[in-house]
Amino acid sequence: MRLLLVEDTVELASWLQKALTQKGFTIDWVADGVAADHVLQSEEYALVVLDVTLPRMHGLEVLARLRRRGQNVPVLLLTARNALAQRVQGLNAGADDYLSKPFELDELEARLRALLRRSHGQTPQSQVIGQLERDNEGCFLLNRQPLHLTPREASVLTTLMRRPGHPVSRQHLYEQTFSLCDEASPETIELYVHRVRKKLAGSDVAIITLRGLGYSLECQPCG
Repeated sequence: MRLLLVEDTVELASWLQKALTQKGFTIDWVADGVAADHVLQSEEYALVVLDVTLPRMHGLEVLARLRRRGQNVPVLLLTARNALAQRVQGLNAGADDYLSKPFELDELEARLRALLRRSHGQTPQSQVIGQLERDNEGCFLLNRQPLHLTPREASVLTTLMRRPGHPVSRQHLYEQTFSLCDEASPETIELYVHRVRKKLAGSDVAIITLRGLGYSLECQPCG
């Protein structure tokens, strides 16, 4: 799940970036409104966490421009605790939710996952493909046993599980797994696909390479 974090307080942004990455999100971070407006025109995100008070362009103007372009990505606003007028204005301008500072990480994560479920139009408790299961909290089971994955491995598998039996391009996997500031190339994704493949070995689920198309998560007989 690729998320754009727009926050000008470096300490808070750094903490959120590390914490949400550990929760399975891929985070791009920008520190001002102009940069946010620019990147939102060229990159695709599952969610946006947008501070309201930003340098160079106000957060509500970033939101207004986003909605005028017809982009429906869910947006969660970060506001000051007593900024009721800003919260009302933001919701009227097209924000999907808000959270007042200071906040707890658990509440932010819960709100982000609720926005993701809402944006997909349903609330599945889990997804099952053969012996592989991913629950609503993003934890994986293989043959009813915990499947231990690094955050990037989990991102690869989550992206493939969204379209089981269908090709997913290497570029798309890369964009969902690495942030803009990561020093990596699309070829790097092959390493993580290989690692996930090894962890699925012996089960009835496998990652198949489709030449020229990418990869597909397939359910097939064991052995």
